[in-house]
Amino acid sequence: MKNENLASEMGKKDFLDNVLEHNPHADLMLISRAYDFAQAAHSGQKRMSGEDYFQHVLNVAYILSGMRIDSETIAAALLHDVLEDTKTTKEHLKRDFGPAVTAIVEGVTKKIALRTTPEDRAENIRKVLLATIKDIRVILVKLADRMHNMRTLKYLGQEQQREIAQETLEVYVPIAYKLGMYRIKSELEDLCLRFLEPGIYQELKGRIAKKKEEREKEVKRVVASVKRLLDENSIPAAVLGRAKNFYGIYKKMLSRKIPFEEVRDLSAIRVITTTADNCYKALNLIHSRWTPILNRFDDYITNPKPNMYQSLHTEILFENKPVEVQIRTLEMHHIAEEGIAAHWRYKDTERDRQFDRKIAWLKQILEWRSTESAKDLVESLKIDMFKDEIYVLTPKGDPIHLPENATPIDFAYAVHTEIGNHCKAAKVNGSIVPLDHELNPGDVVEIITSKDTKPSRQWLKFVKTGFAKEKIRRALGISVEDTGKKRWEVLTPAEILEKIDAKEIKPSLLQTARCCYLKIDEKPVGYRAKDGHVIIHHSKCENIKAVPEGKLIKLSWKEEPKQRTSLMIELVDRVGIFADILNTMTAAMAKVESVNSKATRNKLYVSFEISGTGNTEELVKKLKAVKGVVSVKVA
Repeated sequence: MKNENLASEMGKKDFLDNVLEHNPHADLMLISRAYDFAQAAHSGQKRMSGEDYFQHVLNVAYILSGMRIDSETIAAALLHDVLEDTKTTKEHLKRDFGPAVTAIVEGVTKKIALRTTPEDRAENIRKVLLATIKDIRVILVKLADRMHNMRTLKYLGQEQQREIAQETLEVYVPIAYKLGMYRIKSELEDLCLRFLEPGIYQELKGRIAKKKEEREKEVKRVVASVKRLLDENSIPAAVLGRAKNFYGIYKKMLSRKIPFEEVRDLSAIRVITTTADNCYKALNLIHSRWTPILNRFDDYITNPKPNMYQSLHTEILFENKPVEVQIRTLEMHHIAEEGIAAHWRYKDTERDRQFDRKIAWLKQILEWRSTESAKDLVESLKIDMFKDEIYVLTPKGDPIHLPENATPIDFAYAVHTEIGNHCKAAKVNGSIVPLDHELNPGDVVEIITSKDTKPSRQWLKFVKTGFAKEKIRRALGISVEDTGKKRWEVLTPAEILEKIDAKEIKPSLLQTARCCYLKIDEKPVGYRAKDGHVIIHHSKCENIKAVPEGKLIKLSWKEEPKQRTSLMIELVDRVGIFADILNTMTAAMAKVESVNSKATRNKLYVSFEISGTGNTEELVKKLKAVKGVVSVKVA
């Protein structure tokens, strides 16, 4: 594990020398002023460790300076806590350090400083991410801040340790991955494992230490052999050994259900050369000398990951043991380790015209500005960020990055909201496919739109991206909470076949259409296909309009069974309580048959009939929420 306070022994001159070493063009005057300002502003403040608070902001700035980041970001890192923890005002900061530095500091500053509840923490995460949309440097400072906080987490109580580590693993680790910042991602993962699974962490640490000498000898033999092969063929390259991080080993043990002793690839080697052409030459040489393991090759140079990662991955058998080999250029290596932080250095250059596209997933968070609950937003993000990604192509060849198993609807909304809202059909690799078809990497997807087509509730059942779900909900005018099973919700194919009343048609001949979906209160219609099956459609489906009316088969819904139930409601009498109870029952599709309040004082006996799509359990919950109701029991 890295030293928790690498910058703690540094004076101002040492720190500025370190900045200059990584960025010879740094604005030392700006950084020096920020250093002095932060040191004075935090004077007298201490952390839980007993250390001066200024050492925390200095370490955050030190982490970022090692990434060769720009001067405004380093200045903002030094100042990132002054708005939250000192008497410094936004106006004061803007006057002394300018709007850019102030905006970064403001973006990192917690909206709710105490962070006492999950909702508060979620609101702070949303604020940081929304600020990141305007300036990607906000998240760079936040990740460095979280990194140092995790390094010093041992000084907090056990409950706080687990809470912060869990949030880091669920939110900040996948963000670091999405931004291609593998160095930060790997260290955060190991720190999370240390506090979430301390027993497992210490056991892995001990076992890996025991094998360290043997493993280092093996790696040295591989490195020397590969280096000699490349030198003999005049390919300039550095060949390095790389130890796998603890969390990566732990995940492999879990996913493969194997003990530590069976994890064979605890180390890997990395070849860093000068050009992409030399990467492929090195790959061919390595494969010609050592046997490559089938299905263990990935070309992320030709097909970069969505987070900008580029490298060739292969596994070979060296002395009858599998060895992972990564091959990349020096520039690819910097971007692989530092991700968007390294990429920032190329911003506004010819090489980086598509910079915005590479952080497009983060920009989609703007679409959640109106989400009622920040907690719901963060929960959605956790799901979306952990999914593996694929890329598919538009007919023009533009790549669109989507989660694994995404559908044409996800694709349509990723291209443009209006394309999603008017998606009528989809072609994949030239063939019409159902809208719930799962896309594969490299698919060419074409969306067919119609101004008369609107989103369907059924889409919510199979779309994979939170972005598409939010757009569909907006188009349908429903909230996140309003997606439970209700009378007006679309039915699954199985539910349609169960509820349809097809008169004299054999149930085995009924089939649901895949082009449209039905709600229980919408009119179904069918037509007989050439094979004799009756295909069930929505009566307003575009595809059914071409069928002559005489060939249509009239269908209807089976009458819903009724449930007769009685409730005993204990209450505190107040004006209007009976009306509130009856209104609640009516809204829940309960038809009240009798009400008796004479038998016992402050108790109401209600008999009612509820349709098959109603829910007595839900009704009881809603009645309990009525003001003055003490208890509700099924009589």
